[in-house]
Formats: sequence, structure tokens, C-alpha cells
Amino acid sequence: MSKLTTFLWFNGQAEEAANYYKEVFGAVEIQDIARFGKEAAEMGGMPEGSAMMVNFTLFGQPFVGLNGGPQYRFNPAISFFISCETQAEIDRYWEMLSADPEQEQCGWLVDKFGVSWQIVPALLGQLMSSGTGQQSEAVSHALLQMKKLDIAGLQAAFDGA
Repeated sequence: MSKLTTFLWFNGQAEEAANYYKEVFGAVEIQDIARFGKEAAEMGGMPEGSAMMVNFTLFGQPFVGLNGGPQYRFNPAISFFISCETQAEIDRYWEMLSADPEQEQCGWLVDKFGVSWQIVPALLGQLMSSGTGQQSEAVSHALLQMKKLDIAGLQAAFDGA
């Protein structure tokens, strides 16, 4: 059992989010859903019978989605990093997750629930650390010009430096 569980505070969308992430990633297992009883629903301002907590795993990592209300919102200070082997994988996740083009930059996006994601080629770490300082700088410069990261563009920056 994992000692670290990511706890996500939603405003009535925890069950919808878990199901959506299952659609996007496939590698999601919804383990159980605790529902609001009458008293808890009245106290929490949620409909009776709606999801209170959703326990799920994403790529084997445990998560709890809590429908806690509008008091807290997600922000980019916390994001989930998805390492992708191919451009097709990057493109698919980007298309399915991106909900606010104004907030996209350098491989970061925000989904329809306000959760921040980094959709990054697995090759990026190697490009940034294996070449010369000039190559690393060229990759950084190329990355800073992109919203969705482009593997061919990053590789071309590395090779051209």
C-alpha cells in the first residue's frame, strides 16, 4: 500500500473527474465511492446520494477526489507530469485534456476541472542534459516558444545548436 495519496478537492465533480480521467488515460481504476447521506449532504451543501469521496488509482498511483465545495480551487503551483514516448501520445493527451488555451505554455495545460498537467516528451530530460550548454540552451529556447511540446522541434533545436 502506498504511503502517499494525492487528495484532490473538487466542487461537486469528483466522480465525473475520475470517470473522465479513465476515458483519457485508460489506466484508471475506480476503487470505491462514498456517497453523501442526508445529514452530510445538508451540511456540505451537496445533493443526497452524490459522491462525497472517490478513491481511484491513476497509473497505479492512489488518488482521492473529495467533493468539498467551492472554497478551494486548483492552481498551476501543483501539476501532474505525464511523460510521453511519441508525438501521437502528446497530441492525444493534449486534445483530450486542454480546456483553456489561454493558460497553455511550455507543455503545461489546464483541464476542464482546473487541474494542471504537464504533457512532456520522455526525451526532453535527455535533450536538456546530454549535450553541450549551447544545445541545452537551444532546446530551452525552443520549448519556451511552444504551447504543446513538439518532439521534432525540440530535437531540431538540439541538433542545430
